[in-house]
Amino acid sequence: MKLLQAKLSQYQEPQKAKAAGIYPYFRKIESEQDTEVVINGQKVLMFGSNSYMGLTNHPKVKEAAIEATKKYGTGLAGSPFLNGTLDIHKELEQKLAAYVGKEDAMLYSTGFGVNLGVVSTLTGRNDTIILDEQDHASIIEGRRLSFSKSLRYKHNDMASLEEQLKKCSPNDVKLIVTDGVFSMEGDVANLPEIVRLAKQYNASVMVDEAHGIGVFGRNGRGTCDHFGVTDDVDLIMGTFSKSFASLGGFIACDKTITNYLRHHSRSYIFTASITPASTAAVSAALDIMMSEPERMDHLWEITNYALEGFRNMGCEIGNTSTPIIPLYIRDNNLTFMITKDLSDEGVFVNPVVSPAVAPHDTLIRFSLMATHTKEQVTIGLEKIQKVFRKYNLIP
Repeated sequence: MKLLQAKLSQYQEPQKAKAAGIYPYFRKIESEQDTEVVINGQKVLMFGSNSYMGLTNHPKVKEAAIEATKKYGTGLAGSPFLNGTLDIHKELEQKLAAYVGKEDAMLYSTGFGVNLGVVSTLTGRNDTIILDEQDHASIIEGRRLSFSKSLRYKHNDMASLEEQLKKCSPNDVKLIVTDGVFSMEGDVANLPEIVRLAKQYNASVMVDEAHGIGVFGRNGRGTCDHFGVTDDVDLIMGTFSKSFASLGGFIACDKTITNYLRHHSRSYIFTASITPASTAAVSAALDIMMSEPERMDHLWEITNYALEGFRNMGCEIGNTSTPIIPLYIRDNNLTFMITKDLSDEGVFVNPVVSPAVAPHDTLIRFSLMATHTKEQVTIGLEKIQKVFRKYNLIP
């Protein structure tokens, strides 16, 4: 065995979970992504999807993707920098910029690629990137690729953020990067205070709206719109794999920034463009979000219903106030066991264990879509109560 394989063969955690019958990943779904999915021929309630608007199966979204494929083909065979820019790419950029309230927007092939390419590119050796300690992994990877100095502040702790800002030279570029809605905990960034501190210390702000768009703001414009700080936030990032029911991502900001990114961001220049089908699907989804605000209203109705149900049940759910509801287990193996038991009960949830979170913060993430019914949520609550009682996690 070569040295590389010998080293990697020591990693046995997945094999141990499989041997115990509790391995929870790569479950094969045999149907469309909906409030119910089919696994091993059985219907399972889906509470593990990020499709907050429930648009992955909307007829208009699917038809738009089909028609774009018929006209433009299945792929671009090149990056946007060279041969991979279509008219519908530019049209979507304009729609997204107007939607989130910025001068310009750029499309990336994945949401991960947005944060990787933007955070790693914008600042230089004498500049500083300042991150919330719970920022998404893609932001962390972007920071790792940057030549800039980096600082972290305690999660959503504004006193800690100010401490980090005080460490920076007044004349150096400072970029604060935060999630709008945090993907594991489901809590919301204190954007008004982040913006206030940014002004005080002459810093710029980038907000990842991956889990905020479709959930907060007017017609789902996100947390920046919700808090009325859009004009004070320099860069707004979004992904297409959640509320937009597709694949890809975007960054929206002023043209000074996009001009630089278009010519320096490696995950933009050296990655093939977002497909025609994905592009058209996003555009159609955006049209629906603008014309059907009742979707977001219903999402909040069932979110508040579920939050109340979990609190009454005695579950530990932290500071969430969103359709992302963490159910803290605080033990890796127990989290896997509960995920397996819930799957057997016909409920699909996502386990979140170390190293994604600290070992004492392991959880099950329960996520809601605008297409869930109150009856489906009730069934989910009842099944979770049954399994949690089995393990003495609730009274």
